[in-house]
Amino acid sequence: MTRTSLSGQNLGKYRVLEPLGSGGMARVYRGYHPQLDRFVAIKVLRSDLVEDETFLARFRHEAQAVAALRHPNIIQVYDFDVEDGIYFMVMELLDGDTLHTRLNDYRVRNEQMSWGEMVRILLDVLDGLTYAHQEGMIHRDIKPANILLTQRGQAVLADFGIAQIVGGTRHTVSGALLGTLNYMAPEQGLEGMSDARSDLYSLGVVFYEMLTRQPPFNADTPLAILLKHVNDPLPLPSELNPDIPPALERIVLKALAKEPDGRFQSGTEMIQALKTAVAETNIDVPDFISAPLSFSTADAPADSVAVYSGEAREKLVDAQFAAQDTAVTNVDAISEELAALKAEEPPVSPLVDRSAALTTSRQNAAWKTIINGLILIALFNLIIIVGSGRGGAGWFFSRGWPIELIFLGLIFCQLMIAQRNIWLFIPAGLIIGQGILLSYFSISTAWQDWSFLWPLQVFMVMVVLWYPISRTIAAKVTPELVVFAGKRLRLFAMGTIILLLFFMLITG
Repeated sequence: MTRTSLSGQNLGKYRVLEPLGSGGMARVYRGYHPQLDRFVAIKVLRSDLVEDETFLARFRHEAQAVAALRHPNIIQVYDFDVEDGIYFMVMELLDGDTLHTRLNDYRVRNEQMSWGEMVRILLDVLDGLTYAHQEGMIHRDIKPANILLTQRGQAVLADFGIAQIVGGTRHTVSGALLGTLNYMAPEQGLEGMSDARSDLYSLGVVFYEMLTRQPPFNADTPLAILLKHVNDPLPLPSELNPDIPPALERIVLKALAKEPDGRFQSGTEMIQALKTAVAETNIDVPDFISAPLSFSTADAPADSVAVYSGEAREKLVDAQFAAQDTAVTNVDAISEELAALKAEEPPVSPLVDRSAALTTSRQNAAWKTIINGLILIALFNLIIIVGSGRGGAGWFFSRGWPIELIFLGLIFCQLMIAQRNIWLFIPAGLIIGQGILLSYFSISTAWQDWSFLWPLQVFMVMVVLWYPISRTIAAKVTPELVVFAGKRLRLFAMGTIILLLFFMLITG
């Protein structure tokens, strides 16, 4: 049974009241839970986006992950369910407005949000975003309309996981690409690929808009906006607003780098950069965000109310938010336009082959890592030989040779980081672990200890297999996680080498 109107009806244990707003992927209603005596926000997903066979499994998996997020700067998801083919999520109902609304208020007044308030909003959002990234969740649709400014003075992220629930790993059913193009990272728009750095790019666009009162790129068509993100140089914020502190402008420039490797690699890194900029410019950052401006004009009669929550929202049942809707753009149509553009303007052709260029770049990085590692091992051996005098390095090569294995493991660590490949943790861990065990036996000449230390081999194999497999199954492999694992393993190996060399020095 398909329901044409949900107002006044029940969805499970929730009574659906009036609509609060609609977007590209869902319609939001105010609802009521009679047993708990609690008002909630009910987000009903668009029926035409949920026709794919694997949607139910994806919906349950992703909704469970979103509902498991517990952070003051992420809107709480209470429940999710399916009834009569209607997929819906139940969230907390917050009083306040959105950053989109707040920025429109400032535009109409021809005023500027204070630097301190901007930083406060960004720090709140980054706190929630960093937590979610550590839990393996990518937002994929960060924009002012998805940042709620509550009456409690906090910025809260909404719509976590919705793009992933509807779109799967890359695209929606029938080839639809999800996201809001004005705030979408180049790789997300071109390839449908997104990670933590894509979220930080989108947040960088939001910051740019707060600083200048306009997004960096705008155009008449989705394709034109996308191509500007990919190709056009970023208009300097200080050219639009000369009063912007240089320290804040530097953060925007880094966040909006075209290539992901040029951006902030984690929310923690961006938080630290913001705090450094605040200290450098003596910006006074408030503990809480100020209350809504709460005014409207003839030009903006509906801009001072919440999209998903707030009592004032009840008066705007039929409000439209086309400018801030999540884009549900037909990828095939964009591909055709790109092909036509390629034929007319040959310089644009590299855009289509960008994924191949990225693959080539990673291959080059891998070869550089291998060559540099082998050169370092050769230099290490030469230093040992020279340092051992004319008699040669017989002692080292007869007893300290397993250290060479640890160096080889370090090459795999660096290769894992360069390739962002968690599976390289297995050879790196095995080789380093083997080198450490053999170094102990060789340097101490206590080979007889093998009779009771051999279980360490089994334990080592179990650990290096468990780590990447468990992360992959839990779908929590992020570039930050790979870099973190590689750095920790590399640090451990270097510390082991130093200890072994020290032991050899005092026993030699």
